[in-house]
Amino acid sequence: MHLSLQAIPDLRNRLTAMNRLQAHRGPDGEGLWQHQTRGVGFGHRRLSIIDLESGDQPMGDPGGNWITYNGEVYNYIELRKELGLEHFKTRSDTEVVLQAYRKWGADCVNHFVGMFAFALWDDARQELFCARDPFGIKPFYYAVVEDVIYCASEAKALLPFLPSIETDADGLKDYLAFQFCLNGKTLFRGVHELLPGHTLTIRNGRVQVSRYWQVFYDLDWSHTSRYFEEQIAGLLEESVRLHLRADVPTGSYVSGGFDSSAIAITAAQHDKNLLGFHGKFSAGPEYDESRYAKAVAEHGHFNLLEADITAGDFMDNVAKVIYHLDYPTAGPGSFPQYMVAKLAGQHRKVVLGGQGGDEMFGGYARYLIAYFEQCIRSAIDGTMHNGHFVVTYESIIPQLATLRQYKPMLQHFWQQGLFEDIGRRYFRLIERASLDDAEIRWEAMGDYSPYDTFHTIFHGDNVRKESYFDLMTHFDFKTLLPALLHVEDRMSMAHGVETRVPLLYRPLVELAATIPANIKFADGRLKHVLRQAMHSKLPQQVVQRGDKMGFPVPLSEWIQGEARDFIHDLFSSQRAKERPLIDYTCALERLTTEPRFGRKVWGLLSLELWHRQFHDRSSDFQGMIPNTTRSV
Repeated sequence: MHLSLQAIPDLRNRLTAMNRLQAHRGPDGEGLWQHQTRGVGFGHRRLSIIDLESGDQPMGDPGGNWITYNGEVYNYIELRKELGLEHFKTRSDTEVVLQAYRKWGADCVNHFVGMFAFALWDDARQELFCARDPFGIKPFYYAVVEDVIYCASEAKALLPFLPSIETDADGLKDYLAFQFCLNGKTLFRGVHELLPGHTLTIRNGRVQVSRYWQVFYDLDWSHTSRYFEEQIAGLLEESVRLHLRADVPTGSYVSGGFDSSAIAITAAQHDKNLLGFHGKFSAGPEYDESRYAKAVAEHGHFNLLEADITAGDFMDNVAKVIYHLDYPTAGPGSFPQYMVAKLAGQHRKVVLGGQGGDEMFGGYARYLIAYFEQCIRSAIDGTMHNGHFVVTYESIIPQLATLRQYKPMLQHFWQQGLFEDIGRRYFRLIERASLDDAEIRWEAMGDYSPYDTFHTIFHGDNVRKESYFDLMTHFDFKTLLPALLHVEDRMSMAHGVETRVPLLYRPLVELAATIPANIKFADGRLKHVLRQAMHSKLPQQVVQRGDKMGFPVPLSEWIQGEARDFIHDLFSSQRAKERPLIDYTCALERLTTEPRFGRKVWGLLSLELWHRQFHDRSSDFQGMIPNTTRSV
């Protein structure tokens, strides 16, 4: 691949179009910069958080370097001192990134504590240097069209430059299998995602993508559970203090679950004006966590605002959710997140969230399901006490009540493949494609196998092969977590809100990777070591919760009730019937005859709305730039 750096006559028009498509990400201002002689330019939409007066972007330095930067470097105060205060004209962390690059070059990313995605033009080297934070909190997309590369925070900003808007069949297969794409694929053919912890460099017309960070599971067998609990508590306290750095008031999402509760209560100790935000459904107690959220707010002495989310809200906003996501990813939780972010955006620009705890410390019930099967197998084989298992069947029995609400998953999981190798079994636990055979025209999507990519990631060379727990959580950390962060970023930024996630603090993540599974997951207790570290701070109602809701949406109830006609009209439309890869006629038949089919509706609904928002409107996107400018 060779990219041209020759001047682009209509570059300003292109940057303006990209800014327009991302205006919601930065309602406080915009800026453009383009090189005088080279075909390099940046656009920026600003959400003012730090240095409200003088932090405008794109920003340049005396050496001719320029940057457009999305995110926050929380240790910018310390880095300013290390780099020399005399070098700075502003108080912004953007200028810190520029100065850090001048001193450390590409290694600057290893000095940053925070979330970031940026593109930086190095004029002396005639090089474009781009980077994304280690965990993928902030997004970075790119597309190469002929000899020009386009980069943006959202995939939709790249669509005007594609020859045509088409579905990436391999990405769609990933989505149908997992509800997210793997290895940088998206659902748009030609649009790629720079993976977390990677840099992208363009020099002499050549593109190089490199990894600068990954988590290694180098287990520490020399310390006790108490040591790790103390370290976790101290690092989380430190992280929350850093994440509260802002020149605007802050808030916190409060779901009522353990992770967001720990973040909110810790934040409230340092910010007496903290404001909490919670979303609930009135469809039944199984969808309402508000009693836990209220207990957290009362315990932490901060005010809590609630969004009561209805079927009407769903019908009015679900298309907006898919538009802001760019393409479907993860489950229906994106819809209530959108509604709560809308509430938060009326009061705050910065809100803390609890993402990361489940993937770092083992909070998903499927980990318990997987180990339950292993315990049964080892008991039969007589290998239970040979040291290869984190939990025994004697110790796991008291934890099985956690699985009460997962009986349907267990039933499906054990229908086939019982006692296969652990990689294949975990794939069966998380895959969703086998449930959709009737609605998907698989024969039209080629030979790509999502399982092969899964296998490569699951058996990564940075995880000890004998630790089933670490293999499972590592896969989720590398794949599911970025998908959830995708949702977190888009739903918040749709309303001009910046979400910060203190659990994803590099020292804390790296510590968590050293904790042996028999401490993290002692006796099959989900997130055991994190709970032990933080339980004294939280109200007993939250600490003693035996369920895990995860922001459930009453889709089945709505599909059979208020939203029935809405779904029926979408699936029975002529446009839906003409989709080449989805059989919506079959889906509609099953919707009316199989009550439990409702749990599949989100994926099919998301794909139909995605086609309507982007494929059916392809001329709108490509019409933003005259046809003559899409080929350089």
